[in-house]
Amino acid sequence: MVILAEGRFGPLTSKTANQAIRYIPEQIIGVIDSTQAGKNVQTVIGFGGNIPILASLKEFLNKNPDTLLIGIAPTGGRLPEAWRPIIIDAINNKLNIISGLHTYLSEDKEFVNHARVSGVSLIDLRKVPQEYEVVSKGLWKKRRAKTILTVGSDCNVGKMTASYELHREFLLRGLKSAFVATGQTGILISGKGVCVDSVVGDYIAGSVERAIEEIAQDADYVHVEGQGSLTHQGYSSVTLGMIHGVMPDAMIMVHHPIRVVDDYGLKLDNLSEFIKLHEMIISPFKKSRVVGIALNTVNMKEDEITKAKISIKKSTNLPVGNVLSPEVQILADALLNYFKK
Repeated sequence: MVILAEGRFGPLTSKTANQAIRYIPEQIIGVIDSTQAGKNVQTVIGFGGNIPILASLKEFLNKNPDTLLIGIAPTGGRLPEAWRPIIIDAINNKLNIISGLHTYLSEDKEFVNHARVSGVSLIDLRKVPQEYEVVSKGLWKKRRAKTILTVGSDCNVGKMTASYELHREFLLRGLKSAFVATGQTGILISGKGVCVDSVVGDYIAGSVERAIEEIAQDADYVHVEGQGSLTHQGYSSVTLGMIHGVMPDAMIMVHHPIRVVDDYGLKLDNLSEFIKLHEMIISPFKKSRVVGIALNTVNMKEDEITKAKISIKKSTNLPVGNVLSPEVQILADALLNYFKK
């Protein structure tokens, strides 16, 4: 596939593109971003190697791609009109389209007509199957598997990465672990899940509960990708719904230390209060704790990372680790020790 990230390819601005490059690099031919054409992805996002960045789809056609992945989502997730001709060009060159936008390409008459002529598919990762539109039934009360939810001090902070890496660490240890994707990027990587930010509010808890129950019978541990942030005015509702649907047995807080404020100016420096808030929200139902801090280190220097670890450990009295390093073992140990107790 070729990834469309026009004008926004970067460490924090192209989440879907970046995770596709991290987890399925063998499927990626290149990235479209005319503002950074001529570079490779390693130079821009710090990993991915020599995957090229070029200015247009036309420059990739000689490599015979079969899919265009829309690798970025603007605020609100709607399709910018400027992307329409790029997508039509891709369809006319017989590329399938994978989209994580809130705008469903498979319901757009112009795209559908072009796709029908070219014989290609329009795949909307955020489109919710009808069976997930259900109210929560409280199935957590009889659930045998332990559920682990990643929560964040902010949105777009690395909750999917933390969940997926912890799941992989559990598998490496020979544990029966499962991963539940709740966003378009997680679904792209794992091949299944439900995009909870596209679910009607009444059904958010029920949709993630159903996704867990579909796999919980065959797992001892279920890692659920978190969404939004309880303290984010724009996207807190999906986080609350997820907490009530997952009813986590334990939580991992994901934090980016150099992010001073969120989109609404809220200060992000009081992790202890954020932790108390999450534990309080679930306390009427069960006892659940934040047992570790997953550190997002994007754009941080080594001395900044070291100082952040020391400060966070001191203020929270919790283990801290970067899941994209051997430190993922620290957080896995924290979870398993908590469950033993």
